[in-house]
Amino acid sequence: MPTSDPYILQDALAESSYDNDDLDSLPSSIDSSELDSEDSSDAQKEWEESLQQLELVLTMVVVPYLGKYFGRRFAYYSWARWMEWMYPVEVRFTNKSAFKAAGAVEAAATL
Repeated sequence: MPTSDPYILQDALAESSYDNDDLDSLPSSIDSSELDSEDSSDAQKEWEESLQQLELVLTMVVVPYLGKYFGRRFAYYSWARWMEWMYPVEVRFTNKSAFKAAGAVEAAATL
């Protein structure tokens, strides 16, 4: 087989041009700022996910619990003031720590 056949040269030239295209498409050097930006974007995504989870915990658990607890405290306080104003009675809570603990347990009972 003589090497002067045109189809052999064309195939050889075509293969070498494919190899050069592959090398040309790769970046000439890895830029460290690109790596830093990828790391910072990953860290930013994780930070946003953490904030979203914290927001869900606050809105689904903490805020309703505190609302029930302080709502009950306000209801007991306003009931005691109304009873003292309307009728000649004195409303006293004898054990304040037990009252607070019972309020916390009642607030958490239906969550």
